[in-house]
Amino acid sequence: MARRTGRRPGNPDTREAILAAARETFAERGFDAASIRGIATSAGVDPALVHHYFGTKEQLFKTAMDFPIDPAEVLPQVLAGAPEQVGERLVRFFLRIWDSPAGAAGVALMRSAVSNDWSARLMREFVTTQMLRHVLPKFSADPAEAPLRASLVASQMAGLAMVRYVLKLEPLASAPPEVVVAAVAPNVQRYVTGELGAPPGQRE
Repeated sequence: MARRTGRRPGNPDTREAILAAARETFAERGFDAASIRGIATSAGVDPALVHHYFGTKEQLFKTAMDFPIDPAEVLPQVLAGAPEQVGERLVRFFLRIWDSPAGAAGVALMRSAVSNDWSARLMREFVTTQMLRHVLPKFSADPAEAPLRASLVASQMAGLAMVRYVLKLEPLASAPPEVVVAAVAPNVQRYVTGELGAPPGQRE
């Protein structure tokens, strides 16, 4: 009987081969331009096998990132409620996740993103497509302002994660959550609903 050739069958290494190909493709092409077919080709498997293991492209991306939470599920809950309290809810939720055992995965992702350009591109794609797209409609009545407001919130959260959980700079590293919420939430709230200031060209 002739030996079978072509795409490799499902075996214990196939799943990891698909994930490796997915990470490379998402980093190089971005989430929107990447395709299941292209990832399958890179991994040497049939596209149907990618769907079998991971379902949709979005589910594959989330698995490849190994992020501790699913933003599509939790962010709408955090953003629901009074707009004037969204900053507090965001910071409080952020601390609850990062102070939990799941925070270890976030720390690993942050360290990888700041030390490796490939990982940084993956993280940027994840933040843009899996987080900001879910929150942009909530950030401003003016759609033109929403991307800036969302990226400013992301900068505040990323800075907090870096200093408190990666660098572990004291006294912030061991400050009680309520202290951190009281200090950081007003900044986040201003980014969401406050005045951002006039662009340089419009200042008198």
